[in-house]
Amino acid sequence: MALNEVHISSLVVHVAPEFLSETKAKIESYENAEVYGDSPEGKIVVVLETQNQGFITDTIDAINNLPNVLSTVLVYHQIESALEE
Repeated sequence: MALNEVHISSLVVHVAPEFLSETKAKIESYENAEVYGDSPEGKIVVVLETQNQGFITDTIDAINNLPNVLSTVLVYHQIESALEE
């Protein structure tokens, strides 16, 4: 039997408000990333569903390095495990 994990994480990404739409589109182009909401002040709620923690940190780094992103903060991380026969 192999251990099958799914990591579910949520992030708050703060961008310059005038670049909100452009940044949301770039974030949604990442595999396993989905935008769940945003505010006119430039805050974006992102949910990641990944197979391991390495993908989470890689995605956070990639988002944080996008132009006009002011900060990226991990606010929630849950690991779902199931045994696969």
